[in-house]
Amino acid sequence: MSRVALVQMVSGADAGRNLQQAAEGVSKAKSLGAKLVLLPENFLLFDSANLVSFAHSLRSADAFEALATLARKESIWIVAGSFPAPATQGRAYARSLVLNDSGELVCQYDKRHLFDVDVSDAKGAYRESSWIAPGDALSVCATPLGQLGLSICYDLRFAQHYQRLRAMGAQLLSVPSAFTQVTGEAHWEVLLRARAIETQCYVLGAGQGGDHGNNRHTYGHSMIVDPWGRVVAKANPQGFDVISAEIDLNELQRIREQMPVEQQRRD
Repeated sequence: MSRVALVQMVSGADAGRNLQQAAEGVSKAKSLGAKLVLLPENFLLFDSANLVSFAHSLRSADAFEALATLARKESIWIVAGSFPAPATQGRAYARSLVLNDSGELVCQYDKRHLFDVDVSDAKGAYRESSWIAPGDALSVCATPLGQLGLSICYDLRFAQHYQRLRAMGAQLLSVPSAFTQVTGEAHWEVLLRARAIETQCYVLGAGQGGDHGNNRHTYGHSMIVDPWGRVVAKANPQGFDVISAEIDLNELQRIREQMPVEQQRRD
């Protein structure tokens, strides 16, 4: 068995400060014995007004190098939940990056489903497509813990995304997120557990959790769910936190053999 860790954050508009908090979380994950750690969506910059300009500037390259250095220093795999990367037509990609323990980029994924939704909170409406360009490709990569299928936040509502990742060999699913307080209260845990049960994968839900200013309040409650749908680790409801759990691929295989839903699928 190998240990995974999640970092819950309350990121803001100061990328340097956010990166420092992420580093603290990664260091804590290493001290817990984790071989891989997942950071939440928008961990580096929770500032949609400046996200595009950041992605197209040298600051983005500097932040990536700092992240690679951190992975090498701590000798741990880092899944950078979403990282602003340059796109065309004045937008950016929300890109999940997987760095190995030598700081090398081994896998990436651009968020496919964008959060263009009306929500009954203080902000009222979200139009992520105004500054984020959607990705096209799915991504599964080999890690020390198993085959990791990548996703970001709003993807969680689209079950077929995860079914395709399972078909591609995924054993773990990363869900870095910034669920709103309203949508998180209603759906966060049930969706994470549903995706775990449907795919018989470990689901890693690392969230933002707290008040970010500008009428943005995220739900938190980061958690790790096993392939039977059990919550095996759960963060504090709000604020910075680091949680971890063991990944047991033998238990995963036992569950899949006893209930072979992938072989029995008819669609």
